Amino acid sequence: MIVAGSCQRLACFTKVLTSLNNGLQFCQRGDIYVYRKIYSSAVVYICPSSANKNSNTKKKQLCTNYPLISVQKRSKVPHILLKNVKHYSIAAKIVEKSPAKVQPYMKLMRIDKPIGSWLLFWPCGWSIAMAAPAGAFPDPGMLALFGVGAFIMRGAGCTINDMWDKDIDKKVARTKDRPLVTGEVSQMQALTFLAGQLSMGLLVLTQLNWYSIVLGASSLGLVVIYPLMKRVTYWPQLILGMTFNWGALLGWSAIQGQCDWTVCLPLYAAGICWTILYDTIYAHQDKVDDILLGIKSTALKFGDKTKLYLSGFGVTMIANLVAAGYFAEQALPYYGAVSIVGGHLLYQLYTLDINDPKNCAKKFISNHRVGMILFAGIILGNLAKNTINNKVTEVENLNKLEQKNILSKVAVPL
Repeated sequence: MIVAGSCQRLACFTKVLTSLNNGLQFCQRGDIYVYRKIYSSAVVYICPSSANKNSNTKKKQLCTNYPLISVQKRSKVPHILLKNVKHYSIAAKIVEKSPAKVQPYMKLMRIDKPIGSWLLFWPCGWSIAMAAPAGAFPDPGMLALFGVGAFIMRGAGCTINDMWDKDIDKKVARTKDRPLVTGEVSQMQALTFLAGQLSMGLLVLTQLNWYSIVLGASSLGLVVIYPLMKRVTYWPQLILGMTFNWGALLGWSAIQGQCDWTVCLPLYAAGICWTILYDTIYAHQDKVDDILLGIKSTALKFGDKTKLYLSGFGVTMIANLVAAGYFAEQALPYYGAVSIVGGHLLYQLYTLDINDPKNCAKKFISNHRVGMILFAGIILGNLAKNTINNKVTEVENLNKLEQKNILSKVAVPL
């Protein structure tokens, strides 16, 4: 462990010096000093720079410890990648066994890491299930259609992201093996592939009603600009949340013909808070590289107060889920599922280690269960809602029958 001091400001990169004898790497970036040690912890030390004391530029304040691996030994250390997590190893194996010419495109759209497709699908599934009639299961055909759409559009989003970030990805350990960086896919090939993906996405969208087609097409702007947001704001996760949870609006309109905003907006807001939570955890994996490259994220914005901020987003998510359930007249099983989701988020944050990339990756992936639990709760709530309605109808019929009997007894015969 290398001990370092307090933190102050962030400035521009000036030099990188590497010691090959002791396996330490020293990076000076203006008033930032990054020390890296193999198989151990490291500390980012940010000290005041006299050259920046009079600067009017607002500097991002950071004060945290970052676990790092020396570039010198990085190739000898297993990368902490999502595909290495056992739960999703099947998808990675499918990609590895596919024809060599196809593999780069499968990796470009992240088929080997399906967690992103699931996280995109769940808000759609919630909305479709919540829009179903009382006592009915969600439309399986619509769920399948949105599942295909989520798979295609998540892949398209990854392609757009990699096209924008090619020069950045090659400098980050976790992304340096992406097809556009390695040259397995050229920019023109990626653009052609993207056109095919968007065409397929449009084909899926045209299966919906006109209201939903217009609503779905209006999200394309968010898909395109999201990769740029990390260059201009510390809140790219907010834009990602707005993009990834569009299905919370689209799923309802696909079933009902238009949005019921009293239900859809709280559900959409809950999804945005959820995305900020899990993607901030995800972003902590790359925070050291992000600092050196000048990339912004909520992970850097929140710093050591990440758990506090994410707790706030978790509470807001639960509150909006309760509101959506109230306006959708959901039954008790739904609120039970919301309670379990709240407990899951609490566990995530309690056990989260923002300085351990492997821990962050596992917490990120565990959000698949959050989506599944809530989806099941909505379905059970719908079924219970029908049971309650039947009982209410039965009671009303009995009351009417009793009133009829009473009237017949007191009626005076002519």
